Amino acid sequence: MNPELRPRAESASKTRLRLWLRLLKLTGRVESDLRRRMRDEHDTTLPRFDVMAALSRHPEGLKMSELSQSLRVSAGNVTGIVDRLTADGLALRVGVPGDRRAQLARLTPKGRAAFEALAALHEGWIDELLGGLDADEAETMIALLERGTAHMEGSE
Repeated sequence: MNPELRPRAESASKTRLRLWLRLLKLTGRVESDLRRRMRDEHDTTLPRFDVMAALSRHPEGLKMSELSQSLRVSAGNVTGIVDRLTADGLALRVGVPGDRRAQLARLTPKGRAAFEALAALHEGWIDELLGGLDADEAETMIALLERGTAHMEGSE
C-alpha cells in the first residue's frame, strides 16, 4: 500500500469500526426497550411480535420453513411461537394442498387485530426512541444504510 494512503485508509477503517459499534449500541438499546415494553405492558415478546409481523405481510400464510427463513431463526423457534399463537387463537395452521407434510401458518382475524394494535404502539415507541433525529436525518441514514447493505450483498 502507498505509505501516503495508509493513514487515511486506517482512519477510514477505524471510523467504520466506530460506526459499527455505535450501530450495535443503538440497536441494543432500542431492542432492549422494545422487549421491556412488550413484556411489561402487553405480556408478549419481541419474537412473537416479529412472527405476527411476518404473517401479517402474508395473509395467505407462510410455510414454517419460509417463516423461519424470513426471520432468520431456526424452524424450532418459529414452531414454538406459532404453537403458542395458535393456542391463543391468534394464528392457525392449514395444510398445503399436494404436500401432506407442510403447513401454512396465518393470522386469524383476532390475531390480525391484536397485531395491528401492537404494531401501532410499536411504531409510536420507535418514533419516541429515535425522536432525536428529524425526518431528513432519518432519511439520510436510511439511504446510507441501504448503500452499505447493497455493498455487502454485492460482495457475497
